[in-house]
Amino acid sequence: MIVLGLTGSIGMGKSTTADMFKALGVPVNDADAVVHDLYRGDAVRPIEAAFPGSTKDGVVDRAALSAALAKHPDGFKTLEAIVHPLVRERERVFLEREKQAHTSLVLLDIPLLYETGGEGRVDAVVVVTCDADIQRERVLARPGMTPEKFAMILSRQMPDSEKRARANYVIDTGHGLDAARQRVEEIVSALSAQAG
Repeated sequence: MIVLGLTGSIGMGKSTTADMFKALGVPVNDADAVVHDLYRGDAVRPIEAAFPGSTKDGVVDRAALSAALAKHPDGFKTLEAIVHPLVRERERVFLEREKQAHTSLVLLDIPLLYETGGEGRVDAVVVVTCDADIQRERVLARPGMTPEKFAMILSRQMPDSEKRARANYVIDTGHGLDAARQRVEEIVSALSAQAG
């Protein structure tokens, strides 16, 4: 089984690209979706203990947690120490299930793949990219996003140029959906041939 890692900075079109892999029948483990699920389950109690007042009605209140992290940026390490092991366990279960199903190619959608050393857990990496102006426009169009919040998120992410330099495959979403879809098809086709 070939394990492909998908990553890209905020606003690059990673989720849309992951959906393109899914549409071709590639099973996808979405780390962001796993975190959302954990914020309604296993991560609630430890996050409330570390960041009092960051949960409401048994669910992590993302706005309250963001506010706490904005005041104390060193809290990111504490949060990651709680969340990352839980995410990794879900990933392990996903990979085990797909291996038992004799799946030839799977995709791990991991936003901070390089930042967390995740490239060591995959066979190849796809980086989703686009022009910085397009990225900025996309991100600032999101509800509740501010230039300050965008800058804070970018400060925690490896520069796009470095991600592209380290990638096995690059998909530029700045040329439209059809071009991105064609690139996804080429990658799946090449890896499926390798997987035999």
